[in-house]
Amino acid sequence: MTRPVTLPFYAKLAFILVTLICFAFIFCTGKNIITPVLLAFLFAVLLLPIFSFFNKKLKFPRHLAAIVCLIIFLSFIVGILIFISYQVTYMANDFETIKKNANTFIIEIHKFIRENFQVSIGDQKKYLDSVTQDSVKSGQAKLGSFIISVSDVLFDSMIIVVYTFLFLIYKEHFKLFLAKLIKRENHSVLMDILSQIKVSINNYIVSLIIEMIVVSVLTSLGLWIIGIKYFILLGLITGILNLIPYIGITIAGIITILASLTGSGETSVILGILIVNIIVQFIDNNLLVPLIINSKVEINAFVSIMGIIVGGAAAGISGMFLAIPLLAILKIIFDRIESLAPWGYLMGNHVPRKFTWRKRKIATEN
Repeated sequence: MTRPVTLPFYAKLAFILVTLICFAFIFCTGKNIITPVLLAFLFAVLLLPIFSFFNKKLKFPRHLAAIVCLIIFLSFIVGILIFISYQVTYMANDFETIKKNANTFIIEIHKFIRENFQVSIGDQKKYLDSVTQDSVKSGQAKLGSFIISVSDVLFDSMIIVVYTFLFLIYKEHFKLFLAKLIKRENHSVLMDILSQIKVSINNYIVSLIIEMIVVSVLTSLGLWIIGIKYFILLGLITGILNLIPYIGITIAGIITILASLTGSGETSVILGILIVNIIVQFIDNNLLVPLIINSKVEINAFVSIMGIIVGGAAAGISGMFLAIPLLAILKIIFDRIESLAPWGYLMGNHVPRKFTWRKRKIATEN
């Protein structure tokens, strides 16, 4: 019988770091292939209770149950897109008003810069004309790449739907594969890991949906109070874009400011929009995220921010969205492997109030 090899701490640390570097290299190299698979995995876990209901309770065949789940999921997404498209079409009727108010707002900005920075309006227009010409030239060069990007997004969306369908129908097949990789005496640990991953991902995605709804309602209420015309549409867009860490709320703010020009180009209205966004973000970051998100995934803020930054650098917006659930999965695995348990604790959000070093007393001979 072979005895397990005991390695010193520095050797274990080296193996862990090398493994993480290899996984990071593989992900960065094949992100265009791996990212849709991971997104489909998250959606499949989210749809798993519905799939089980149709498959086990209503006795639907596996393939039919998966198709029904995807139809429900896609219907929900298409319904939101149709509502947004309808509202945007309705907003397009106010294009002339937007153009007029935009010109008024730009004139106010010109006057503000002239009065506070002593730059004449003529010099400002010359600078804007030069920037506009450069933007047109670069925009023509980027038009082809933009069309390619749109086609890539459509293809990825289709492939994610296919992957989600396959994850649902091959669920038991993947479980058996993992069982074959792990020794039989460790199957109880494997079952615990899989069940906790399912619960964690479901909790995370449901928490995101709750956060999106609350942010949408708060933003819509704030915009309605200050008199913005399309407050429901803009609140919904803000809630959806808020799912993108850091940059989503900025994009939502710009869209809201542009849409506010359908009513008035006054600076006070734009200032009101900024105040509403700041207040909603304060509530989101200090109440919703700690109570709804962090309490479900049990990942501390330091690790979350690092994971989002690394995910964004590796795979853009998709990487930022995948960062938290992947970190939650890693923490679940680390917590249940004795040698990796300290790393799982490092990722967690349990902070001790006080820590005292336990010093061993060395007996001295008299």
